[in-house]
Amino acid sequence: MQYQKLPFACLLVTVFCLSGQFNAQAKDITLPPDGMQLKASDLPGYFKAQVNCVACHSAEYMAYQPPTAPRAYWDAMVKRMKSVFKAPIDDADMPAIVDYLAKTYGNEQSK
Repeated sequence: MQYQKLPFACLLVTVFCLSGQFNAQAKDITLPPDGMQLKASDLPGYFKAQVNCVACHSAEYMAYQPPTAPRAYWDAMVKRMKSVFKAPIDDADMPAIVDYLAKTYGNEQSK
C-alpha cells in the first residue's frame, strides 16, 4: 500500500484539531441600536423598504446618499442590492421601493 504525502499545513491542522485546541463555540453579538429610522411615508415602498432594506443595513445608508440622486440611481442601487448582495427582494416590490427612495431621499423630494 502506498501513502500519499500530506502537505505540511494539512498535517498541522489535523494535529491542532485532534489536540482539543480547536473549540468552535457560538458567539453572542449585540449590535448597537440603529440611530436613524426610515423617513415615514404613505408611499407603498415605505413598508417594503422597512422589510427589505433595513433588514440588512441601517437607514443611515439611504440618508447619506446624494439628495440630488435621480430615480435611475436608486433603481441601480436596488438592483445592485439584489444581484450583488443577494438581498431577498421580490421583483414585484422593486418599483415601489425605488419610487419611495427617489421621492424620499433623491431628487424627487418635495421641499
